[in-house]
Amino acid sequence: MKLWGGRFKNSESKIMESFNSSLSFDKTLYKEDISGSIAHCSMLSKCKILKEEEADLIIKGLKGILSDIESDKLPITGDYEDIHSFIESNLIKRIGDVGKKLHTARSRNDQVAVDMKLYAKSKCDEVIENLHNLTISLKNLGDKYNDAVMPGYTHLQRAQVITFKYHLLCYVSMFERDIKRIRNAKEILDESPLGCCALAGTTYDIDREFTAKKLGFKKAVDNFLDGVSDRDYLLELMSDFSIIMMHLSRLCEEIILWSSKEFSFIEIGDEFSTGSSIMPQKKNPDAAELIRGKTGRVYGDLISLLTTMKALPLAYNKDMQEDKEAFFDCVDTTLSCIKVMAEMLPTVKVKKENMKSAVKKGFLNATELADYLVLKGVPFRDAHGIVGRIVLYCEDNDKSIEELSLEELKMFGDYFDLSVYDYIDYDKTLLRGIKKEMI
Repeated sequence: MKLWGGRFKNSESKIMESFNSSLSFDKTLYKEDISGSIAHCSMLSKCKILKEEEADLIIKGLKGILSDIESDKLPITGDYEDIHSFIESNLIKRIGDVGKKLHTARSRNDQVAVDMKLYAKSKCDEVIENLHNLTISLKNLGDKYNDAVMPGYTHLQRAQVITFKYHLLCYVSMFERDIKRIRNAKEILDESPLGCCALAGTTYDIDREFTAKKLGFKKAVDNFLDGVSDRDYLLELMSDFSIIMMHLSRLCEEIILWSSKEFSFIEIGDEFSTGSSIMPQKKNPDAAELIRGKTGRVYGDLISLLTTMKALPLAYNKDMQEDKEAFFDCVDTTLSCIKVMAEMLPTVKVKKENMKSAVKKGFLNATELADYLVLKGVPFRDAHGIVGRIVLYCEDNDKSIEELSLEELKMFGDYFDLSVYDYIDYDKTLLRGIKKEMI
């Protein structure tokens, strides 16, 4: 069944029929389509456009279709153009010609727009819930190894001493910002396009605020043209998902580095690792690598829809059908990556001694030594140069700063006394000043 055709003399080409069909992917929206149709039908009854008994029959039929789809009694297959024609056709088969009245004062343009907004809202909630679970995994792992110290890096060079827990809490901050972005996007999109019809509303005296409220939107959209042609909310969410994936990818990159023999800071559980078909010794961080790889896929989905939308005149154009596959893939990929990361983190084992050894070999108390000299009255720029020369001396003599004797330190000035050793002790460094936050 097609929802159009009266003005056509010739039937649609079979190749065009297949090319035009979106049922294979927009069937994802069956629940939202039925919810929107029930709300629309209730409004038509309230406004006396449908008789009460007609609306009751239609709503009963729609609920029956929903139940049969979810119990697999009614597979979403067949020669239908889209999910809307599938549901309407099956409704007419069940209740007769009264089912044809459902589409009164509605277009597929506002129908698909409300379906996508309902779907996007539900996915916002799902992403937020899973991001929250991920932050819990990060916090739990940090608490488990809260006494582990490690090098903090800039330029991938050892810079200053931090705790492993503090490093993980950086990602907690990132994902908490992501949650705020998703909530903000949901707040902006929370306007119902139902009742916009094709682009200019309808001559029927309908109640758009009624359907908006019934579907859980805060209000109806202000402009009909914008209501049916707006895909900004999908682009904003896909941008947010891309940022989430960027955060996940950065974490994965560090997990991959840390699990290498060159770093040997952590070991990922067998559950999220794979082996080599030829090299028996290999344990590959494939879960982290896959998440890192799928980041590009999510970026691609965003760029695809941005490119589709960039030159479309108002209002609806068939190009917009391309929003669904991109958005479905984008949100599904992001969700799967968040879930895998949340499950992988509890399997991570931290090699605390290796981390501490990397700290000691990296002159990570050099900044603290410069601060010590400043407290002794040395201008910071001079202190910076003195400590630089001390590091060179250490490298030439294969020593760490804390291993130097007081006599050796005094070679670089008379500013040093025994108090210096407390000041550059790594554990005491973390207890001093702002670094207390890292413990």
